Amino acid sequence: MWVQVWGFLYSNYFRFWLKWILRLLTGKCELQRLLGGAEAGARRTLSVEYSLESSKNKVLRNAVHVEEAEVEKCVRDVMKEKKIEQKDTRFKTNLHISLLQISGYKKLYLNVENLRKVPYDSENEEHEEQLIELWNLLMPHENLKARISKQWCDIGFQGDDPKTDFRGMGLLGLVNLVYFSKHYTNEARQILSRSNHPKLGYSYAIVGINLTEMAYSLLKSGALKGHLYNVVSGLPQMEHFHQFYCYLVYEFDKFWFEEEPESIMHFNQYREKFHEKIKGLLLDYNVVLTLQD
Repeated sequence: MWVQVWGFLYSNYFRFWLKWILRLLTGKCELQRLLGGAEAGARRTLSVEYSLESSKNKVLRNAVHVEEAEVEKCVRDVMKEKKIEQKDTRFKTNLHISLLQISGYKKLYLNVENLRKVPYDSENEEHEEQLIELWNLLMPHENLKARISKQWCDIGFQGDDPKTDFRGMGLLGLVNLVYFSKHYTNEARQILSRSNHPKLGYSYAIVGINLTEMAYSLLKSGALKGHLYNVVSGLPQMEHFHQFYCYLVYEFDKFWFEEEPESIMHFNQYREKFHEKIKGLLLDYNVVLTLQD
């Protein structure tokens, strides 16, 4: 209750007067202070994003919705609106970077969402090729005897046909599984082996798809902004989302065995505990959650 009241008072009253006082003392507007003081990364871009969104100036508010192709023009418009000299190259460069990161995050979410909405289609040759590639990456010494086979359970699918397990996350779930298996092949095979533990085992592919949902929800909520703003000084790409997913798979496996759940029946409880752990890490302005090749 009091937090909400304070937030309302700060946003609508105190923030204006604080900005006014600081401008008198420093001779610089809020954006100049933010872009001139903080180092590149999440702290700076998140602050710039909040400043633009909170502005009463339409030009500044619209800046957070700018498309990549319009970023350069938007920077000039903001500088003109705030009466900042165009020769201030540091301000111009830093604002350009922040706006690219902001617009890139929104675009990345749309790309991820579009991939999630694509249902797995067993009649689609490309979908089938990716599924077979997943098998070959994880089980290089065992041939898949048939497309519909109980062998799929060996890599953690629920039944004879994996396509039914992709309903929630669509093609995104498969693409993530293949990405991890292709770029971190040894780690993927080791984790698959560990997932067959007689007491602490879990369904590798099903958990992998579940972690896709976790990565997707963190992206959608904006919780991944800090991480992505620290990872790339420009447009976040699908590659960066896949890399974060790989981190989740690797860390969840470690977490699961450290926690030693009594049985797989407690999966949701430990999944949520892991989720809370990741959300806590993402609150750090300096956060970077990736694996190294």
